[in-house]
Amino acid sequence: MSHSSAGPEHFHAQARSALGDPQLRQNFRGAMDYLQDKRKSAFFDPVEEAQLRDLSAAIRQRCLSKLPQLLEQLEANCTRNGIEVHWAENDKEANDIIASIAQRHNAKSIVKGKSMVSEEIELNHEMAKLGIECLESDMGEYIVQLDGDKPSHIIMPAIHKNKQEVSDTFALHLDDFEPTVDVDELIQTGRSHLRQKFHDADIGLSGVNFAVAETGTLCLVENEGNGRMCTTVPKVHIAITGIEKVVEFLADVPPLFNVLTRSATGQAVTTYFNMISSPRKNGELDGPLEVHLVLLDNGRSQAYQDEEMRKTLQCIRCGACMNHCPVYTRVGGHAYGTVYPGPIGQIISPHIMGLEKTKDLVTASSLCGACGEVCPVRIPIPEMLQRLRTHAKNPPKADIMPLKGQASGASTLESWVMKGFVLAATSPKIYHSATWSLSKLNAFMPNHIGPWTQCRTSPKPADKTLHQLIKIRHKKKSDKP
Repeated sequence: MSHSSAGPEHFHAQARSALGDPQLRQNFRGAMDYLQDKRKSAFFDPVEEAQLRDLSAAIRQRCLSKLPQLLEQLEANCTRNGIEVHWAENDKEANDIIASIAQRHNAKSIVKGKSMVSEEIELNHEMAKLGIECLESDMGEYIVQLDGDKPSHIIMPAIHKNKQEVSDTFALHLDDFEPTVDVDELIQTGRSHLRQKFHDADIGLSGVNFAVAETGTLCLVENEGNGRMCTTVPKVHIAITGIEKVVEFLADVPPLFNVLTRSATGQAVTTYFNMISSPRKNGELDGPLEVHLVLLDNGRSQAYQDEEMRKTLQCIRCGACMNHCPVYTRVGGHAYGTVYPGPIGQIISPHIMGLEKTKDLVTASSLCGACGEVCPVRIPIPEMLQRLRTHAKNPPKADIMPLKGQASGASTLESWVMKGFVLAATSPKIYHSATWSLSKLNAFMPNHIGPWTQCRTSPKPADKTLHQLIKIRHKKKSDKP
């Protein structure tokens, strides 16, 4: 069953639909409880956890402070190693680059390791227009691709489905599949169908977790081995990543790898950690003959230019903020209508898609702070959401560069209401008159006030204002003998 959404503009409707799906909510509730427990057990020492998060945040902030220089260094060292580096300002340029590489090799098939950036540029859809088939090889991505669906989580794409639903998907799409809910059998079935695809593919495509400027090395974290197959079996390997994934030194990787795996899945290490530094060299028996690296901007420069918003780019895509968000854990990833759902998606999507489309997303948070408390690189997500809410409602100030789509959520009525509140709250006479009037007219307060009372009781002013109550109390005290 496809859960694909119509986009972030329809978040409210999609969230209502998700809340009305008891199976979906049950699937997410169980998965999120499991992941929260796993992370908690992985960080059993709060002192060590705090030290690791401080160190990781410092590394990411240092690297981002030197981003332009590090990207140039990365390009120079990758080129020296034999990796061809390409720059893409937006999704169209990235797809054009990959298409030109594929057409140069007369490629008809691409086998993909997990890559959220390829989802961001809608690679599968664009390559299909050229007659090139893209096959997902990450098991979760493979399942959602069979469904014609989209990932609902950045590290566990099919987390919205239980094992019975996965069995139903395989039964619908795989000819020789005997229905089962045995997880090992389900995984083995998927692997057996993918094995030959690695061998037959013309191109392997992967994401990048960390790109090391010092050595020109591309690091890839995974658990299934499909990433290693994608990057070694086909004759051509294309890696695609956002420009923010660059780190300065190879020594920066271990601390980030440590907090990434423990935050994401509660693992001390993942099963595979791949380091790709060049194409196959003379005398080597395997590996691609060509390696390409596509560096994608797609709105990231906008976040980089603002020192506060730049913290968005610290993200290492662990998904911990999603696993602990009270909104995400109830509506799931598809409700957001974006490639990156949950709290991190709420602060990065406005830069990629603009606030015109994402202005509702930045309000989809209780601001409880759970996302910020578990972020391994200490991104202050609640504070950034408040800033984006302000940008969505108000025009830019003269000394601050406007965001794409700024003020697209402005409301004349809301603006006048807030101005009226400011006037009343800063003028004692108006304030006392207004509160006195409300206390006398409280019987006329409506029981329903639009969306506010969908899940709340309508507020009812007290019979007496606070000032009146205090006066009464003082009078009683003074009247006592």
